[in-house]
Order: sequence, then structure tokens, then C-alpha cells
Amino acid sequence: MTDSTAYHAPSIEVIRKRSDFLAANRGKRFVTPNFILLAHKRRPGHPISDDNMRYGITITKKIGNAVTRNRMKRRFRALLAELLPELGISGVDHIMIGRKQNDERDFEALKADLEKGLRHLTRKLS
Repeated sequence: MTDSTAYHAPSIEVIRKRSDFLAANRGKRFVTPNFILLAHKRRPGHPISDDNMRYGITITKKIGNAVTRNRMKRRFRALLAELLPELGISGVDHIMIGRKQNDERDFEALKADLEKGLRHLTRKLS
């Protein structure tokens, strides 16, 4: 049995097309020493529904070798999985771009930065 008042979490998808990453680059941004967070509201005629959220992660080879880049991607995925359902913006593409870091940042510090960034971009896009 389903309850009509039950909470329905928004769908979260992964961005895979280069054109979607390029379009997100025209959106709002939040910069930290460890990553750049982009948020781009999709145009009204976009084939993806407005109640869906999407995210993408970009890590360039400047960051380091494959092991370093993959570790950074795993950490970003974990952060987004934890925070997007409650702080993400429906109808918006979220992109995290990794930046060169001198030391491994504490996961809680990255989480705090991402929370701050999502709240900031929510205000900017409203």
C-alpha cells in the first residue's frame, strides 16, 4: 500500500555527455581550495524532467596519477550521494571539478565545504 503523503525523493542521475558539462560551465559557481562546484539550471525544453537532479565529476590529469584521480572521484561521489538528496536543487545540473590539493583534506571538511556551496548556489539560482 502506498501513502499519498509519503515523501518522494527526487531522482538523481549522472551526467555523461560532454555537451551537458559544457552547458553547466555557463552556470553559477562556488570555488573552494579543493574543488569548484558548478550549478546550471536546465532550459525548459530539456528532455530530462525538471524534478530530476543530475551531477557530474571532472578530474583532470593535472591532479595526479590514476590512483589519485580515482580516489578523488570516489570521495566526491560519496559526498554527493550523501548531500544531494537533501541539499541538491531539482532541475539543476551539479558539477564538481577537482582541484590540485597539497594534502588529503579531511572528509568532514570537504563535506562542510560542499554543504556551504550547495546552500550558496541555491540562493544564487532562486
